Amino acid sequence: MSAADYRKLAELFPGETVTRSYVQDIQLPAVDGKSPGTFALVTLDNGLDHSKPTTLGPNTLIELGTVLEGLRDRAARGEIAGVGVTGKPYFLVAGADLSTVKSVSGREQGLWMAQLGHDVYATLANLGVPSFAFINGLALGGGLEIALQSTYRTVSTGAGALALPEAFIGLVPGWGGVYILPRLIGPENALKVMIENPLSNNRTLTGPQAYELGVADAIFEPADFVEQSVAWAARVIAGTVTPERANAVDPAAPEVAERWAAAVAAGRAFVEAKTSNASPAPAKVLDVLEANRTLTQAESAELECQTLADLMQTDEFRSTVYAFLDLVQRRSKRPAGAPDRKLARPVTKIGVVGAGLMASQLALLFARQLKVPVVLTDIDQARVDKGVGYVHAEVDKLLAKKRISADAANRTKALVTGSVSKEAFADADFVIEAVFEELNVKKQVFKEVEAIVSPECILATNTSSLSVTAMAEDLQNPERLVGFHFFNPVAVMPLLEIVRAPKTDDAVLATAFELAKGLKKSAVLVKDAAAFVVNRLLLRLMGEVTAAFDEGTPAEVADNALRPMGLPMTPFTLGAMVGLPVAQHVQESLHAAFGDRFTVSTNLQALIDNGITSIWDPASVKAGKPVIPAETLALMSFGDSPSTAEDVLRRTQDALAEEIGLMLAEGVVAGPEDIDLCMILGAGWPMFLGGITPYLDRAGASERVTGKKFLAPGVASAPAA
Repeated sequence: MSAADYRKLAELFPGETVTRSYVQDIQLPAVDGKSPGTFALVTLDNGLDHSKPTTLGPNTLIELGTVLEGLRDRAARGEIAGVGVTGKPYFLVAGADLSTVKSVSGREQGLWMAQLGHDVYATLANLGVPSFAFINGLALGGGLEIALQSTYRTVSTGAGALALPEAFIGLVPGWGGVYILPRLIGPENALKVMIENPLSNNRTLTGPQAYELGVADAIFEPADFVEQSVAWAARVIAGTVTPERANAVDPAAPEVAERWAAAVAAGRAFVEAKTSNASPAPAKVLDVLEANRTLTQAESAELECQTLADLMQTDEFRSTVYAFLDLVQRRSKRPAGAPDRKLARPVTKIGVVGAGLMASQLALLFARQLKVPVVLTDIDQARVDKGVGYVHAEVDKLLAKKRISADAANRTKALVTGSVSKEAFADADFVIEAVFEELNVKKQVFKEVEAIVSPECILATNTSSLSVTAMAEDLQNPERLVGFHFFNPVAVMPLLEIVRAPKTDDAVLATAFELAKGLKKSAVLVKDAAAFVVNRLLLRLMGEVTAAFDEGTPAEVADNALRPMGLPMTPFTLGAMVGLPVAQHVQESLHAAFGDRFTVSTNLQALIDNGITSIWDPASVKAGKPVIPAETLALMSFGDSPSTAEDVLRRTQDALAEEIGLMLAEGVVAGPEDIDLCMILGAGWPMFLGGITPYLDRAGASERVTGKKFLAPGVASAPAA
């Protein structure tokens, strides 16, 4: 690229939040009585607080490149002995500015963006003096690649998120990471960072983990991290310290070539298991990794640029940006329909009705995140003791894993108590029930609780499918009841469906949203309609697959028909995990609410009646070749209308499109974006599909069923030509 090309690219993004490159000259501390010279420290800072991470856009890269060129000239004149790069507090760099990348128009602009990064990073790698990256905090994607392009790296023990997440967002590590990392830490470890972690809920490395893998050469505490890093750099420049890189490999060595091939093969198997190859990016990462073993770094850079330019034009990349940036990062922070947070009431004590597994998980979450007293109740002391014991045991596990301190463990345990009397709720501000999913049981619970608590106490239900309106019918103050639906496992799943019944008031709703924020959950406001969003769509999906099975479609065909969606598990696996009786119970309630759209399987009922928990033999599923045991088959009866996998997929797509169309017409949520957010956070719907509505738009189901697409053109897919 020429300088004119750079300027042209930068001018396309006048709204970019530019991360500035500030240079400070530091006299290196003496080593053996003599200073090694002057050290130029570049600090990357966008001038905003810690809620606004530093990112890399064209203007940022051009400024960094200009600064590095000046430092290269100074190095050539002998004015500096080394260069360091670090970031503002808590961040090195959070990676490329996705808003900018999303706005790239056409393949040529994408190619320019990729080449610009390589040109700038090549300057860092060839300054004529040693370069150092001081990883003081978060370093993602291009941010971590800045560090990798440096000669040496230090990392803070407090750095909480280091990653190359490109496979997760629909790209490849395009600025040298895919070439440098496997040589630095070995192909197997590189596979973990570039494939396994991104496709496992976008997992990241801590500073200590990165150091252990060999990503960094030294590790220091946060309090004086930069000072310690500069002192270490002085010793490296003086030659008194030579970093050892135990995991580094030479790709030309025959034994490494074998390891490289094995790692790529393992990566392909992992991608197939995780995504069914429904997204092109992970396979492209592996393609580049496989090829670059025998390439020069310049040749790999060209391959990375071409691959990036191609992937930036895919629907999967645009869908991931829509899902991650527009939904998870933005819409979830400003929930549609949430009342003014100033209306929220303080919550200083919480009651949980029930002491079973779900109730105990809730108690643990409330105590850990909100740090307020939580009291569990149940019908006898044994159940109460078991619930409180569960909380204490989970706290002990966190302590053993060093995820909390001993003081925090003791405080959390002290916050959770139990009682066999609901009188313990007398001074509670918020009471949630987590009892059996039966309307009359829940109504009785609320009747008893309301007689004890104050008029201002908020009542909440964790129901997954029942009517919140019906639960409030007999309450003296129905406006105090709100749906507060968590997903299992509570500590892991980020979604909270907050259900507003017709009489729920704004103060109650505002308090629910503030609690969700305190619990670090993403809340979506939903109307009181059977099964709300996630379970309604999952049960419609499962109903279509089980109906095809009952009609005579072979189990393996029906269960695997949705593989092109890249879902985290097959319908029959999900049914076994949830429990067939629970799934059937919810299906029956939806059938009662919505009619024949939700079919109730006679075959599943036969299994439930005979105590069978899964269609598949568990041992055969674990072996990767699921089969239905003969004794299970004997309990079933099938129709004579088998379908192909393609037919099952299309019928399921159309059913989902129909259900979403009805939900939007009913006003269950504010818009299709909220349905997408719910399915991503509550059902593990793949990011690369962009949520369920853009997937159905691309598949043609939206228009087949409703006559129009759910989203505007270009929102989560390439704009129409």
